[in-house]
Amino acid sequence: MSPWEAVALLAGGLTAGAVNAIAGGGSLITFPLLVALGQPGVAANVTNALSVAPGYAASAVGSRPDLIGQGRRILTILPAIVAGTLCGSGILLVTPHEVFDIVVPFLLLAAALMMAFQDRLRNLTGNSANRPALMHLTVFGCGLYGGYFNAAMGILLIAFLGLVLDEPLRRLSALKNVFSAVVGTTTVLIYSIFGPVDWAFVAVLAPATMIGGYIGARVARRLPARALRWIIVGFTTAVATALLAR
Repeated sequence: MSPWEAVALLAGGLTAGAVNAIAGGGSLITFPLLVALGQPGVAANVTNALSVAPGYAASAVGSRPDLIGQGRRILTILPAIVAGTLCGSGILLVTPHEVFDIVVPFLLLAAALMMAFQDRLRNLTGNSANRPALMHLTVFGCGLYGGYFNAAMGILLIAFLGLVLDEPLRRLSALKNVFSAVVGTTTVLIYSIFGPVDWAFVAVLAPATMIGGYIGARVARRLPARALRWIIVGFTTAVATALLAR
């Protein structure tokens, strides 16, 4: 690894950790960065997943004030997101790499649309406080996505959680940070054994995402919900467009 690559990874990791905690989608910085540094798609995805996992944990710690009163909810739906993550990781590792390269931009665009039209979709679906089955299905689907493609997982989590929970965006963001940490831990266990990980890149990115994640979680509590949403939508759309144009 050259010095300029190390600097680029440090800067990208710090920024990604902060963005992930604030709005979700921090992996949309580190995943394209790894691809630009020569990593194949699946290898970049796996290396990225392991690199940002510590940042997810740091974001969850930084979000503690907004997690008050959500402990029982987290414990109730934790098995669903773990199961989804295991399934998604398995699909990634056994399917052809070409499939991954084709579907990723469309997954990103779908996440951006979900976030952009979240209020209208919520009005159509209603709140699921009294429909636990829908909540479990939702987090299973998010885990499935996160196990398959780590980038934009936080965006998808916020979008879906916003549909099924009547909570302020900052509390949804805190819940997203916890679930992202669970998905990150699960993928670390799977990918570190079976995935094509570049451990040198992980060693540089992981500490940077931890620092950025903790700082970003503190900043997120001071940003208005509307700003958070449109930061996510704009950034995700730009990255998806760039991937389609490759």
